[in-house]
Amino acid sequence: MSAPAPSPLAVVDAEPLPRQEEVLTEAALAFVAELHRRFTPRRDELLARRAERRAEIARTSTLDFLPETAAVRADDSWKVAPAPAALNDRRVEITGPTDRKMTINALNSGAKVWLADFEDASAPTWENVVLGQLNLIDAYSRKVDFTDPRSGKSYALKPADELATVVMRPRGWHLEERHLAFDGRPVPGALVDFGLYFFHNAQRLIDLGKGPYFYLPKTESHLEARLWNEIFVFAQDYVGIPQGTVRATVLIETITAAYEMEEILYELRDHAAGLNAGRWDYLFSIVKNFRDGGAKFVLPDRNAVTMTAPFMRAYTELLVRTCHKRGAHAIGGMAAFIPSRKDAEVNKVAFEKVKADKDREAGDGFDGSWVAHPDLVPIAMASFDAVLGEKPNQKDRLREDVSVAAGDLIAIDSLDASPTYDGLVSAVQVGTRYIEAWLRGLGAVAIFNLMEDAATAEISRSQIWQWINAGVVFENGQKATPELARKVAAEELAAIREEIGEEAFAAGKWQQAHDLLLHVSLDADYADFLTLPAYEQLVG
Repeated sequence: MSAPAPSPLAVVDAEPLPRQEEVLTEAALAFVAELHRRFTPRRDELLARRAERRAEIARTSTLDFLPETAAVRADDSWKVAPAPAALNDRRVEITGPTDRKMTINALNSGAKVWLADFEDASAPTWENVVLGQLNLIDAYSRKVDFTDPRSGKSYALKPADELATVVMRPRGWHLEERHLAFDGRPVPGALVDFGLYFFHNAQRLIDLGKGPYFYLPKTESHLEARLWNEIFVFAQDYVGIPQGTVRATVLIETITAAYEMEEILYELRDHAAGLNAGRWDYLFSIVKNFRDGGAKFVLPDRNAVTMTAPFMRAYTELLVRTCHKRGAHAIGGMAAFIPSRKDAEVNKVAFEKVKADKDREAGDGFDGSWVAHPDLVPIAMASFDAVLGEKPNQKDRLREDVSVAAGDLIAIDSLDASPTYDGLVSAVQVGTRYIEAWLRGLGAVAIFNLMEDAATAEISRSQIWQWINAGVVFENGQKATPELARKVAAEELAAIREEIGEEAFAAGKWQQAHDLLLHVSLDADYADFLTLPAYEQLVG
């Protein structure tokens, strides 16, 4: 076989990394370049379509199921492809970034699936992008063992039959990868993450009895799902593996996608594995799309919007019914609690909440759910074991009792709760602390005993923006204004300085995080994604 032609991709402004040549091979880069050449133009069109659709929502303040795809929804004959054995039992999935320690701990966690995250739980530094790929390559070849130089603790993989199945999540369509360019233009991060992972691991995973499985984030329409399907078809032919080997689970974490669940499964049907209910991004999407829709779309404090809120129940129950009607897995939301090593009472209360949440999901018909910490795996496992027993899933529960009207999904005012001043303070606290860590290259961040990711910061800044623009008056009589947000942010910055000390404060990116949070919370020109201006400030 002749050597591949030099890749037209250029590595731009990136410091060399150890062993990067194992990831950035000529053949792998040539594949990414071909993905970019073939599919980025359509991706650009679909991003423009998002803006057009958002303008239509601003004009009408409503959404509906699509009339042009009614035949797809009415046709009861089609189903998604049967689940491969490695993805048939998904009762507990653990999520997290692809650093070396997390890779081993997640694979060893006892969860059925690990969502290996290049998206919201990973700040896209070049080091995270490339070495995250290397860690997965090493994991599949069982070369990932290491000793932490700080603690001296050694980490090693369990036997293969005890490891979680990996479902990898690339970045969303809106993000670029500035360190890889084609004719001077950055390549979409989604194509970089997918392309490198697929090229290096597809055949290796097949040899291990698994396959290249993906979570697709931030999808806003069935046309975006169609684009992914076209990419999968091309990629499988390119490396010479059978069509249908790729499987994709789509996160229904945008309000527009909630109206196109069946169509999304239909577009991906030969490659579809299921749908997932992603809570924080879903709420962020509601605020973003209906931000000028008036008082009836104003969300209360984020912690007041539980999965039992009527409009959230409509969303999750419709998701279960849709998935099971079409033979797909329905995967529930995140349990983000991080157990405290110091406070048993905090753990007790939190574990009870996690159990109640997972009991509800299992009882509603979900086939599995997410956790953010290995200690939560047994709790979630017990909830699903109690319902499933020896069965791998409950796709036979069709939930034909569920009937959701278009208006039910956006009936925000059905929730009897209002924004509070403490909610504003919490949004500022969490937003500041998360953004500061993200700017240092950390995407999964422990804040107040919760594992937070970029979706957390998005809902935090969006709620500040919405409350100010809606003229919300809090229970203490104070009105949400830019001045009040700046005051709370200044107080939080001072509190952090006092909490961590002058030296640690100076070494961090606290002022930068404070400024960025206020920018995306107060700017009249609402940024579609916080990570877009944040990426411009991310070093590495």
